Amino acid sequence: MRWVKWLAIAFAALLAATLALDRIFPPPLERGAVVSSLVTDRDGRPLRAISTPDHYWRFRAELDEIDPVFIEALLEVEDQRFWGHHGVDRIGMVRAVWSSAKAGRIVSGGSTITMQTARLLEPRPRTIPSKLIEMFRAHQIEARLSKEEILELYLTLTPYGGNIEGLRAASWHYFGRGPDRLSDDQIALLIALPQSPEVRRPDLRPKGADAGRKAIVSKLERLGYLDAARAEEARTSHMPTGEHAFPSRAWHATSQAAEGVSGDVRSTLDSRLQAELEGLAREHARTFGDETQVAMLVVDIPTRAVRAAVGSASRDIPGGWLDLTAQARSPGSTLKPFIYAMTFDDGSAAPDTRIADLPKRFDSYQPDNFDRMFRGDVRVSDALQHSLNVPAVLALDRIGPERFAATLALAGAPPRISRGADREPGLALALGGAGMTARELAVLYAALGDDGHAKPLVWRADQEARMRAARGYRLMSPDSAEKILRILRNAPAPAGRMPGRLTANAPQIAFKTGTSYGFRDAWAAGVSGDHAIVVWVGRADGAPRPGVTGRKAALPVLFEAADRAAYHLGKGGGARTRLMSEQPAEAKGALARFERGSHAPEILFPPKDAELWSGAINGKPSPPFVLAGRGEGRLDWYVDGKPCETDDAGLPVWQPERSGFYRVSAVDAAGRESSVKVRVIGAGSAG
Repeated sequence: MRWVKWLAIAFAALLAATLALDRIFPPPLERGAVVSSLVTDRDGRPLRAISTPDHYWRFRAELDEIDPVFIEALLEVEDQRFWGHHGVDRIGMVRAVWSSAKAGRIVSGGSTITMQTARLLEPRPRTIPSKLIEMFRAHQIEARLSKEEILELYLTLTPYGGNIEGLRAASWHYFGRGPDRLSDDQIALLIALPQSPEVRRPDLRPKGADAGRKAIVSKLERLGYLDAARAEEARTSHMPTGEHAFPSRAWHATSQAAEGVSGDVRSTLDSRLQAELEGLAREHARTFGDETQVAMLVVDIPTRAVRAAVGSASRDIPGGWLDLTAQARSPGSTLKPFIYAMTFDDGSAAPDTRIADLPKRFDSYQPDNFDRMFRGDVRVSDALQHSLNVPAVLALDRIGPERFAATLALAGAPPRISRGADREPGLALALGGAGMTARELAVLYAALGDDGHAKPLVWRADQEARMRAARGYRLMSPDSAEKILRILRNAPAPAGRMPGRLTANAPQIAFKTGTSYGFRDAWAAGVSGDHAIVVWVGRADGAPRPGVTGRKAALPVLFEAADRAAYHLGKGGGARTRLMSEQPAEAKGALARFERGSHAPEILFPPKDAELWSGAINGKPSPPFVLAGRGEGRLDWYVDGKPCETDDAGLPVWQPERSGFYRVSAVDAAGRESSVKVRVIGAGSAG
């Protein structure tokens, strides 16, 4: 019985070699993981298909999303014993060899679904060695995957002509929908195509496609799967042309949702609102003209889910391929609410605190109001509602620009300081002197509507519950957030729009506009019900658009977007729109003025808009004017920016050399400045 021993040894050696080969050369299953993405909205409506990195349309197949009738017909034609064999169907293999021998040519290769899957993973020439390798690979695949997983992998990789692979991609391309319900003629075509994908493509070779479909129909009829009437109907049905485009909506937002994910993605977007806002952006971009783009975001505050994101009005307008919600731009005055919120938290101000809107110099920086007018003492609430610049810079000077910039960065909205990353943030930050994206502004305004908690935006539906439960970063106290919202709700509504509080069922919008230096960026951002909304209008190349402000261009878009969000998302009023007293409580004690005992100088002479005579009197030159004022400490005097002389007593004196208008300024030791404009008559005349 020595031969038995040698046979056992040989069998053990063969088994060991097989196991070693299996370990050393595993099947390349990873190719099946490289698939296209189909991004849907939060309710599963298709938005956009994204091809693989090598530009193939290949979607992951899942049996529960495929018409079961197709699966039955496929197995009847391709692999009747699929559920019973272990990768290689020996009965089918013998039958294929016998049939081919009788016919004198290859009639059937005898490949199982599993063997075909192995060939799809590793394409090889159709030779006998290749067939042996496929058989070995089939056993490997069967040892690693279930039958259902093998079938799904096969239906993911099957070629359907050109760059179309897999059943789902073919169904979308040829029929314009998924393969969950298929007719008999569609089933026959989808079975016939992979057998000769380039010869039977309906879009390029309709005759070949028709012949292949008829052959499969006849086979299903012979197998008793179709009766004569159904078979005839399938043979004569209209042949698809392959002109159905894959869904391609919400281009920028879907790219963000699919980032870092392979396969299907359920986004947080609402397809109805997305479509409305895309149309709104196109409409306003056409109205604005001059290559103007429009970008906007709508964020659900409780979950931070992005419900709509328009990266550009159109890819046909210059810069439209860029996602302009992710491009850093000067935010203009949109950061002012957060400056005042910090002063509220510090206890240095309240909505009714008086703050000076007067000319003031901060070292070399001298801000001016947009309209170049000053209003004297105003309430903080008025300063914010009317976007006064000097009070905002005063408030930022109090809290410190470095601290403010650091706080915004911790909240997820880091200001980008120009001229290098190491430059210190300055007071110009209050007026938009830093770069910020629309997404980052949305983070801040969502925090304003969420009791001051800042959290990141989310783009995929599976992240919403986690973000709802997250604590976030405390940007401001709930009390300060509510005070800021109340102030912004009472800001003047855009032209032609009645304030929401006076309109039944209208969304109550707390908003702030912004315009960057040189009219390059127009902004509107706000909170409406449970939603934070940000709108940007401008040119993608940053070119100026003279006279176009946030209030004029972006604010009307914001109000329209809020209306549509309220309609589609059903949260126009909501618990977050509670109205409080129109008149804020009177500030007490230390909060009565923002700068206690810190008034700008008061000019006593010359008075504002005075006309001064400086001609000769009785043939003698008139004496110089003695300037007078009061303030804290010594005052320095300037006329049209030039220092005034002093007389022997140390008093400031001014001798005009010509007639005309002059600007007289007084500056105290702290840099506070006041100015008046006067007119001089008679200067330079001989009498």
